[in-house]
Amino acid sequence: QVQLVESGGGLVQAGDSLRLSCAASGRTFSTYAMGWFRQAPGKEREFVAAISWSGAGVTYYADSVKGRFTISRDNAKNTVYLRMNSLKPEDTAVYYCAIASTPYGLPTHGGGYAYWGQGTQVTVSS
Repeated sequence: QVQLVESGGGLVQAGDSLRLSCAASGRTFSTYAMGWFRQAPGKEREFVAAISWSGAGVTYYADSVKGRFTISRDNAKNTVYLRMNSLKPEDTAVYYCAIASTPYGLPTHGGGYAYWGQGTQVTVSS
C-alpha cells in the first residue's frame, strides 16, 4: 500500500523559510515524477512544483513560486522536499505532495498524479 506522509509545515512570518518533506512508502518511485500542490481556503488546488524521475533531474515551478521555492528528491530515502524561502501571506495553504501516475513524465496538473499525501498546513503571517 502506497503512503505519502508530509511534514514540516507550520506558522511563520512573512520573509521566513520552511522546508517541507514528503516520505513515500510502499514501493520505490525513482522512475516517477513527484510534485507539490497547495490549496488555500476557498480556492482550487493549484500546482506548485514538480521534479522529474531521478535520472533526468528536471524541475518545473509555478510562476508564483519561481525563484523562491526549490523542489528536490532523495531517492535513497524515497523522499521529496520543498524548500520555501521568502514566504508571503499568499503562500498560506495546505500543501500536498503527490506521485505521478505514469513513469518518466513531468505532469504539472493534478490529474497526472495518482498518489497523494494528507497535507501539511503552512500559515504565513504578515
